[in-house]
Amino acid sequence: MELWCSGGFGPIRLDILILAKAEAIDAAEDAEFGVDRRGDELPAELATREGRLAKMREAKAAIEAEAVERAAEKAADKARQAGKDDDEIQAAADTAAESATPNPKAQRSFTDADARMMKTNHGFAYAYNAQAAADEYSQMIVASYITQAAVDINQLPIMLQRINDGLGAAGLRTPKRTLADAGYCSTNNIDAAATSGHDLLVATGRLKHHEQVPDEPRGRIPNNATSRERMARRLRTKAGRADYARRKAIIELVFGQMKVKQNAGQLRLCGLAGAQGEFTLHALCQNLRKLANAAQPATC
Repeated sequence: MELWCSGGFGPIRLDILILAKAEAIDAAEDAEFGVDRRGDELPAELATREGRLAKMREAKAAIEAEAVERAAEKAADKARQAGKDDDEIQAAADTAAESATPNPKAQRSFTDADARMMKTNHGFAYAYNAQAAADEYSQMIVASYITQAAVDINQLPIMLQRINDGLGAAGLRTPKRTLADAGYCSTNNIDAAATSGHDLLVATGRLKHHEQVPDEPRGRIPNNATSRERMARRLRTKAGRADYARRKAIIELVFGQMKVKQNAGQLRLCGLAGAQGEFTLHALCQNLRKLANAAQPATC
């Protein structure tokens, strides 16, 4: 089928233009990658059987070394908490290191040794876990970082401290209220938030599809209620539900904008340092875009 269009210089054959553009792209790719190569071939070290075996041995050694390091650190921490002296702590670490064995399901990426297997929207894949906190009104990111941890539960104290540090450096105060989803909930995290000056609201669990929202609590809070139980009770109050309902409109919106406008859902750089730098750049772009939009005069 031939397509024609008319312009100021007469008819133009679109099929010829498309073919010419395709030939120009082919020539540019041949110059960059070589003839009959696309640029997405396997790296040279994985292109041969010997190279793949060497990479496997390297990955196996890294997994074993990581298991030794973790076992030694865990044993040392346990001995330290028990009040042991330095020699006893070192002896405990050495003993644990000698008997350490890797997890049978441990894995290692051949292309990015820092990435970890995580569950994503597209199934399991090697990935990083991006953390961010944003302001409600400006939708600007006030703290962000990348972690190798697949779950969020240990990240809340780190994020709260980063929020305090960032706002403090800018001469700003701690947020009036801090919202976090159920993945960050633990008794230790709730207690840590209280000591860090944050008025935290964190979901203590998720309702199933057939479950009804519990009625608003009445009466006094039991004296023996744990901090987690107090949090669950607060979230059932009218004020608690109203405050927590704002979470999706704040951080979820920010992540959605970054993924759509900046294609931030997939990082391009390998390594933890590269991933951290790239995500920081995305956070800066988000903030600059918000500043630019805020500076524009309103139109009627």
